Amino acid sequence: MELPMEWRQWLARHDRIKDALPAVPLIVIAAAATAVGTSDWHEPRWDEVVWTALSCVPLAFRSRWPLGVTLFTLAGDLTLMAVASHISPTPAASFVALYTLALLGSRRTAWIVGSVAAVAITGVYAATHAQSVVGGAGLLRLDFAIVATALGRAVLNRRENLAAARERVERAERMQEEEARRRVTEERVRIARDLHDVVAHHITLVNAQAGVAHHLMRTNPEQAYEALAHIKDNSRAALDELRATVGLLRQPDDAPGSRAPIPRLADLDTLLGGFEASGLSVLVTRTGDPSPPAPATDLTAYRIIQEALTNTHKHASASRASVVLDYGVHSLRVTVADDGLPGAPKGAGTGHGLIGMHERATAIGGTVTAGPRPEGGFQVIAELPLSLSPAPA
Repeated sequence: MELPMEWRQWLARHDRIKDALPAVPLIVIAAAATAVGTSDWHEPRWDEVVWTALSCVPLAFRSRWPLGVTLFTLAGDLTLMAVASHISPTPAASFVALYTLALLGSRRTAWIVGSVAAVAITGVYAATHAQSVVGGAGLLRLDFAIVATALGRAVLNRRENLAAARERVERAERMQEEEARRRVTEERVRIARDLHDVVAHHITLVNAQAGVAHHLMRTNPEQAYEALAHIKDNSRAALDELRATVGLLRQPDDAPGSRAPIPRLADLDTLLGGFEASGLSVLVTRTGDPSPPAPATDLTAYRIIQEALTNTHKHASASRASVVLDYGVHSLRVTVADDGLPGAPKGAGTGHGLIGMHERATAIGGTVTAGPRPEGGFQVIAELPLSLSPAPA
């Protein structure tokens, strides 16, 4: 029967009372055992009951000094058995102390003390009662000592196993939480990268086209009108891509809404049309066998071209750029170069665009190198796998 939670909490705050609790049933059993006669009940032999109670006094300190209490109670029980053989009480306090020592002490100490105690109790009882060492009463006391030690070790092993299982569960929960945080961080970085690509590209084009419209508004209203139309188209495209990117933040059970399709290399002409409308001429060359790349590679190549051309238009004094898509057997090589003049940037950059390109390529097992060309201008080269290998199990 398990004690109520309030009682267990109260006992946990009173170690001495908790340690002394086994003395209560031991004294009751001693009184009942000495009151049993051959044919009826009689008054208990109070001297044995008193000796049993006295031998249980050290048990109040058994959790603080398990070895000392075991040796003390064992010495007291053996002495009583030797000098008062006529009452011969069972050394129950020693058995409780042996159990406590096995539960709180080391395995080696518990079994050494338990074995010595079993032999000593059996030998002293046999000697003081003129019985054989292998007699029933002597062997019963030997068994009790061994069982008390074994029971203490079994309870300790069970507690250790439960603690280990609890630790494994907690470790698994911590790992799951860390994995969830890692995935959230990766998703946050990816979405931030997408937002950067979309905003930087379209806002750069809108800014350039607005400047063209402002410049031509008075001298050439027709071309200014075309520039304003391009601003409208780029603004709508920016909103569509932002809606698609932010839509990734929805929960799986959210109602599906309208989302723009994820851009691909097939949409490259639309992307380049926006740059050409803002004054940057772009030549696209495709070499090799244009094998359909994996969706992740398709999106990554598109975003790298978009970011590279955005940087060209925003930070370099370039009028022409080239995009080369070289399809190999296993990889796609993307080269974006411009004829910008060194040392003549249009504006200071933060470097986030280049970092984003590196992160996108690395995420699918590719690489990106970027730097000035010897003949002038800037060049970005990306090596991307055409197909993605499945993650190892």
